[in-house]
Amino acid sequence: MEAAAAGPSAPRAEEGAGPSPASWLQRLCNEVLRSSQLSLSLAEAPPVAVVAVERYMAESPPPPSSSGGALPKPPAPAYCYDVTLADGSRREKCYLAPPLNALVQRGALRAGGRLRLTRCSYLYDEKKLSSGFLCLERLDVLRDPPDLPPGGREPDEQRRLPLKGGRSHYLPLWNNEDPYGDIWLASRPPERVDIDASKLTSLGHLEMNWRSRIHFSPLLVRILHKARLRYYGKPDKKLDIPYQAYFEVADSSGMMSMVLWNSLCPEWYNSMKIGTVLLLEQYGIKTSYPFKTQPTPGDSQMKRFTTIEISLNVRDPPTKINIIPEKMVKPEWRLPEVRYRFVTRSELDNLPNNHSCDIIGLVIFVGRAERTRKREYSEDFWIHRWAHVVDGTSDQPFILELFATSQPDVFEHIHPMTYLVCTQMRVVRDITENTPRALYLTTSNESQMFITGWHKGQPYTRDAKVKNFIQWIKTQSEADQMKKTVIGGYCPFPPAPNTFLKYCKNNKVESVLKAISEMEREIEDLHYREHKRFAVQGIISAIKYVSYAAEDASGVEPIQEDRDQSASQTTIKNTGMSKDCVTKGKKRSHRNKEANSVLDSQCASLEQQQHPRMLTRKSRTKRKIEHRTEPENLHEFQQEDSVPKQNILTEPDTSQPDRGINHDVAIDVAFPPIFCPEDPHLFRIEDIQNDMLLSCMSCISVCQQDTTSNQKLYGTFPLSNETVKAAVDLDRQHVICILDICRLGEDKVEVFLNKIYKIMETDVVNLV
Repeated sequence: MEAAAAGPSAPRAEEGAGPSPASWLQRLCNEVLRSSQLSLSLAEAPPVAVVAVERYMAESPPPPSSSGGALPKPPAPAYCYDVTLADGSRREKCYLAPPLNALVQRGALRAGGRLRLTRCSYLYDEKKLSSGFLCLERLDVLRDPPDLPPGGREPDEQRRLPLKGGRSHYLPLWNNEDPYGDIWLASRPPERVDIDASKLTSLGHLEMNWRSRIHFSPLLVRILHKARLRYYGKPDKKLDIPYQAYFEVADSSGMMSMVLWNSLCPEWYNSMKIGTVLLLEQYGIKTSYPFKTQPTPGDSQMKRFTTIEISLNVRDPPTKINIIPEKMVKPEWRLPEVRYRFVTRSELDNLPNNHSCDIIGLVIFVGRAERTRKREYSEDFWIHRWAHVVDGTSDQPFILELFATSQPDVFEHIHPMTYLVCTQMRVVRDITENTPRALYLTTSNESQMFITGWHKGQPYTRDAKVKNFIQWIKTQSEADQMKKTVIGGYCPFPPAPNTFLKYCKNNKVESVLKAISEMEREIEDLHYREHKRFAVQGIISAIKYVSYAAEDASGVEPIQEDRDQSASQTTIKNTGMSKDCVTKGKKRSHRNKEANSVLDSQCASLEQQQHPRMLTRKSRTKRKIEHRTEPENLHEFQQEDSVPKQNILTEPDTSQPDRGINHDVAIDVAFPPIFCPEDPHLFRIEDIQNDMLLSCMSCISVCQQDTTSNQKLYGTFPLSNETVKAAVDLDRQHVICILDICRLGEDKVEVFLNKIYKIMETDVVNLV
């Protein structure tokens, strides 16, 4: 029978400094252990601070039951979470019961917050003597900031390892590509070794003779390309550290792939940089993996050996690796230099789709980090963010889609006014469109990124185009460049195609369209910072314009706490979808340590937060629409004069259903203007010419800008007749809406309208 108790009282300072009397967590452990079922319900427990939330691969689920008629069990979670709690006197690492995993996945339970336990139990590690831990079974996440210091002594050294499943390391919280934890060495110092060149072999000789040899002579090679980490752990696999990382290495005879396996990855991956010279002994040779991606070499004349690859492992055989200091590299070794394929922005327009190139530029915009699932229903995600950089050769910026490249110290610190270098980028252009609006660069598997503070000693510093960029940047006014910077917020890129037929591409309409009634479940299943794009049919039931004035708010990175600010915005209820037109504000930011100055922006990109509400046909009362804004990554946000709310259309007659095609459910969505007259490169006028409402809403932005002076917003501005006409023309029309949805943390979900397709378009009718 489960024990029930009011729970141990909060710690009192006068009880002493020892862990037993003063630590509430220690007394909780003791009480749970004394209960008959090793379980305890807590009626009144004091709040405790959350010090850390850590993720690791779960255990393999037990085999399914053979009994007939049993209902199938839901799929077991792929990952487990350990939560470190602190009561001011002690820290305790606890296991989070799998039914509570969603609290972490949605960003509600996170480091820096507080919680109150309502039920916990004690779990013994049955493979160890007298070893166990608390299991958190029910809890309440508290919204207010912690008032308890997270300090306190650590318990036992075993708490450095994951609590369940016999795993030896933790994973990063939001993806699997980044190195995380103290098992990953920051660097290994180069070693002075005597190299007998007469005993070395070459890559070309290996390819010709590898089948006739078991042991191979030492290799001396230079790293030319480096790929992101690949984690291949599975719940049913017991590999200790299941990582691999590919490199392209070269000597005077050519270039070959080299793969680093398992526990050698934490030991060597961070030290193996582009340009590093390696002496390899006791390595293995295997046939090449046929589906591996291939980087584009900087030297097009270099020979590539693609039939075999070098395998570095901790055993079979145990590889010996030495890093040779660059100052010890001798010319007679004839090791190739690292070469690049830098292009300027003026050259980009002429490059074909999928062309590989390197770029350097000044960051003027960086978006928030967002996540997309690698496969439907999986718990594995890609992390990416958008950035704009300029290099002085064009009025247009490079538009970059940056995925995590196993360089978290770089990826998480890309800010405006930093010099960004990206290598092995791939050109993406919509070859079905005759407009360059969808031209951008995306990272490849072998891309590497470098920001201010990381450039010293990199091989690209000797490249001619890099030197030209440095000369250009010396002629620029820092203050002028900072006025153009934007950070964070919703970024509707790449733009949706002009027609729904092109949007569907090779997919059937039935697999692309979602029913409005499914949206609630889809939103509920979103993980933290997960971004999804949906296509839904509906009827625009109401359009309302609301301007806003954002006040002071602090920006955050993906793992930190969001802060909400009330704001009035434009609302268009549309199929239950609603659109928001957001006026431009002025923001001040100081995230760039290199610039050491304030970022002024006349074109602030604000993240609009709101709770999407599913409204049934029974909901007849008028709704007060609630909105929130979260300026991303801003340390300061200067208060603006507020602008009164103005309606384009009033609320619909609530006696008539609107609420989608079947008039049974509705959802509010936001629709901001995307045209900025001061920085037309952000979204050019070509992007909006084919969308009547989008064009008119952008005209609102222009009209508003004409009424500003001294970077102040005045009380009112004119609304064009075209805007009202566009709203009236769309009223009650059957349309297809493309929605961008992102969970911002906890219960905050952002819903934006990206594109409207009229159902009467010929190609749409033929499809439907």
